[in-house]
Order: sequence, then C-alpha cells, then structure tokens
Amino acid sequence: MSDRILRPALVLGLLSCIGPFAIDMYLPAMPEIGADLGTSIQAMQGTIVAYFIAFGLAQLVYGPWADRSGRKPPLYGGIVVFMLGSVLCTFAPTVEWLTAGRAIQGLGGAALMVVPRAIIRDLYTGPQATRLMAAVMMVISVSPMLAPLAGSGLMALFDWRAIFAALLLAAVASLAILTLYQPETLAPQDRQPLNLTAMRRGAGVLLTDPLFMGLTFLGGFGMASFFVFIASASFVYTGAFGLSPTGFSIAFAVNAIGFFAASQMAGPFGKRHGAARVMAWASLGFAVFTILLFVQALIGGMTLWLCMAGLFLANACLGLIIPTAMVMALDEHGDIAGLASSLGGTLQMLAGGAMIAAVGPFFDGTATPMLGAIALCGVLVLVLSRGVLARQSEAA
Repeated sequence: MSDRILRPALVLGLLSCIGPFAIDMYLPAMPEIGADLGTSIQAMQGTIVAYFIAFGLAQLVYGPWADRSGRKPPLYGGIVVFMLGSVLCTFAPTVEWLTAGRAIQGLGGAALMVVPRAIIRDLYTGPQATRLMAAVMMVISVSPMLAPLAGSGLMALFDWRAIFAALLLAAVASLAILTLYQPETLAPQDRQPLNLTAMRRGAGVLLTDPLFMGLTFLGGFGMASFFVFIASASFVYTGAFGLSPTGFSIAFAVNAIGFFAASQMAGPFGKRHGAARVMAWASLGFAVFTILLFVQALIGGMTLWLCMAGLFLANACLGLIIPTAMVMALDEHGDIAGLASSLGGTLQMLAGGAMIAAVGPFFDGTATPMLGAIALCGVLVLVLSRGVLARQSEAA
C-alpha cells in the first residue's frame, strides 16, 4: 500500500474508530448493565437503537456543515459532543439516563463517520477511492477485534462504568490526532455557503436519483444485518450458547474479521472484475448464506460453531458490498459530497435502527429471531442489487 493511501487511511481510520468502539466496547457488558440497572433485554437493545437513530439524524447536520466550513470544524464539534455523552453514560443511574447518554454519543460520533467519507471523496474517486475506503475500514477493523476484549478486561478490573470512562479518554486522543495529523482537504474556494434552498435542491436531486437511493439502501440493509447482530449477539452468545463475556468477545471478533478481511479485496476486485460483477456475486452470496443459517435455526440443531461459520461467510460477502456501494453512491455527486454522504448515512442508520426495533419484540434470547432478521436483510440486499445493476446497465 502506497504512502498516499496508507497515511490518510491510518489517520481517518483512527478518527473513525471512536464510533465503532462506542458500539462494540460495551457489548460484553450489556447483560451485566441490564442486571445492575434492573431493566429488560429490550430496554438494553434500546440503548443501541438510540445511538443509531441519533447517529443517523446528526449526519444531516454534519454533511452540510462540512461543505460550508471545511472538514475539520464539524469533526471538532462532534468529538466534544461525544465526550459529553460519555460523561453522562459513565454516571448514568438508570437505563433512561444511559439511553440519553448513548443518544448524545451518537450525535457526536456521527461527525467521525460522515466527514471522513467526504474527505475520501475530496482526495480520490473511482477505484482509488474504493482502495482508500477499504483501507480505512481495515484500520476500523481493530474495533470489533479489540473493543469487546477491552470492555471485558475493564469489567474484570472495575465495572461497566469504566468502559464509558475509557471512551471519554479515546475521544481526547481523537482530538489530538485531528489537531496534529489531519489537514483540511476542502479548499476555501470549493466551500459552499449554507443555503437552505440549495440544500433542499441537493436533497431533491439525491432523493430522486434511483441509483443513489438504491445503492444507499443496499448498503443500509447490509449494515442493518450487522446492527441486528450487534444488538442481539451478547445475549445469544452468553445466554443460548453459554459463553463468558471474554468468550463472547472472541466469537464476536471472529465474526467481524470476515467482513473487514473481505473489505480489503473490494478495491482490487472492483478494478479487476468491475464493481457491477463484484456487487452481483457478493450480494448473491450474502443472501444465500444468511437464508441457509435461518433455515437451519428453524429446523433446529443450530450450534455456536455453525452460527459463527455461517456469519463469517455472510460477512465476508458483506465486506465486498459495503465499500463498493458507498463509493458508487458518491461518485456522481462530488459537488455535494458532504450532503450526499450525510443523507446516505442517515438513511442507512435509520434502516439499521428500524430493523433492530422491529426484531426486538420477537427476541427470545435464542439465535432464531436474530438470524431471521439478518436473512431478511440478505434478501433485501439481493433484490436491491439486482435493481441497481439493471438500472446502471440501462444508463450505460
């Protein structure tokens, strides 16, 4: 990997890590937090829904802000808001306070997802942008591998509140990285004044662009499958499969490795075989693996190892889909990359939050409801991919 890709990938990846860490680090503690605060599984899943919904809606602010003032000011603002939410979570006396703190964390963490995507669009387009996006994801991949283990370690030494204190320290480190190592990538002459009419016009262009919307929801339902896993896996792996918090952390890392390892191949595969072919095969594989898992759960005999293996393969397909869809969605909208990134991110997060909320009432602590929701996402991804590729073929 050349230094032109490596350096921005490392900086943007470290900045972007704070959002995934805020999700993954407290997953092993969810059953313990629920017991300590005297609340239900559904209420604990609600803390994740609150994070995702706030995360998604806040992107509508950060994107236009980044287009108007440059990329760094909204990053500073987002980190400070995230720090406030972390303080509230650390001292939360009830699940309602914890949910509010998680929502504030989501409001701040959104900046660290949407703005780096706009920075990538500032620097590159096409296969190079896909390579950089995949490289950023490789850096972010330390989150599902290390964050749950770090959370388990903190629980062993202290209690669950130490996890949110550690996230506060991580936000301080992000401020230092942003100040010292991330240059401004949007030149003053390319900045767009905040104009509500222009925003409505830009949003209208995006919302009526079938290719943009198709790619956005294709990626959104792919991400939603992972969000459902995040919200349910700690209860399934520790309850139904009998793992300890540390055992869950290792299993979670294995499932996530498939996604991030495959994401590194999205750029090279797209360059060699074309993005359309990669999307076609990866979406088919994702749907097949998730449906097979759900069918196996329905007929009985679902084991920990079978669940982990099936999700590993499904997530490997997903790793090819997500970066390709993100880059393809932004490619034709470089003049409003911030707005496109924020609107796309909002729609994707809302799709993920809605899927978690929809499966919540059916969740019984077993793998079946979780795998059923993931399979539904697989079907939706397959259907959307076929529609997007057909429209792209017609346009060509």
